[in-house]
Amino acid sequence: MHNPIYLDHNATTPVAPEVFAAMAPWLQQHFGNPSSSHVYGRRSAQAVDQARAQVAALIGAQAQEIVFTGCATEANNLALLGTALATPGTRRHLVISSVEHPAVAAPAAALREQGWEVTTAEVDRHGRVSAEAIGQSLRDDTALVSVMHANNEVGTLQPIAEIAALTRPRGIRLHTDAAQSVGKLPVNVQALGVDLLTIAGHKFGAPKGIGALYVRAGVPVRPILHGASQEHGLRPGTENVPLIVALGAAAALASLELPGFTGRLHALRDRLHERLAAGVSGLQLNGHPDQRLPNTLHVSFPGITGRTLLAQVADVVAASLGSACHSEHDQVSGVLAAMGIAPSRASGAVRLSVGRTTRADEVDRAADALVSAWAKLQAL
Repeated sequence: MHNPIYLDHNATTPVAPEVFAAMAPWLQQHFGNPSSSHVYGRRSAQAVDQARAQVAALIGAQAQEIVFTGCATEANNLALLGTALATPGTRRHLVISSVEHPAVAAPAAALREQGWEVTTAEVDRHGRVSAEAIGQSLRDDTALVSVMHANNEVGTLQPIAEIAALTRPRGIRLHTDAAQSVGKLPVNVQALGVDLLTIAGHKFGAPKGIGALYVRAGVPVRPILHGASQEHGLRPGTENVPLIVALGAAAALASLELPGFTGRLHALRDRLHERLAAGVSGLQLNGHPDQRLPNTLHVSFPGITGRTLLAQVADVVAASLGSACHSEHDQVSGVLAAMGIAPSRASGAVRLSVGRTTRADEVDRAADALVSAWAKLQAL
């Protein structure tokens, strides 16, 4: 059995060798609880502090502004629900976009059930929300705006800095889910102007089960879990030192690689697109042609379903229809529906995402396999 070519890096990434090497000693040799005052605990506490500084450096933050979480979903929940808990009762209005990940849409729905009003700003045909649309949604009682930095399915980048220019003068908090963008392209919280930003470790070379939330100094957030005072009192529970070290190592690696890594991903993605477009008549790109993640290619193959195509090439290519969080369902993606894409086009959609381990020859072989499979299915 051979492994198919992996083109699903938006779902998860392999753990980078450098990250595994940094993490390994903390799985067995260094086992201390960071809250313990003896040498074993101090070593672990120092490792956590170092990782916090590494993550902060990657996004242009201060170390004390980083809160480690169990995943990006937890970070998103802490951002929305924790901000809501810290907000006076006179401001109970939230704005999100129509293409948010369920990790934002679901806590927004929970707030609606608690009496909050939630406004959903629509996106254009490229999956991009305009700053004007967000601005038109703002009210005197708006407490928070949450718009993802990059879409997990089509890769479209959102105008976060432009949105921040509207929210900050009005004292409205701005959160962005940057799970897909951190580690793939330069992300700086000062340039973006955000108050809260979500990070997912397994999207850029760290293991699954570790994330972080950037909380700008002075921004009020209350914990949604109750316990001891770890993570500045915002995330109780004994720290997962090995995975925190891994996230720090992944951040340090990304800091060294960017922006050259971004350029390499961009070249591989465009190589894949050009080869597919040359062999598939009527291939359509979904997402913004320019303002898009450097590694993400979301295309619709005409005359077939994406699920049938991926099944046909399963021995050669491992990819997905869209978000790995709900890829087993056959209904049209909510993201594509929000973009106004017709069901016939949406049904033929496939998400192809390259990463650190992807080689140019793999891109060529994957494209050839997809083109050949499409032609075969067309002939049936």
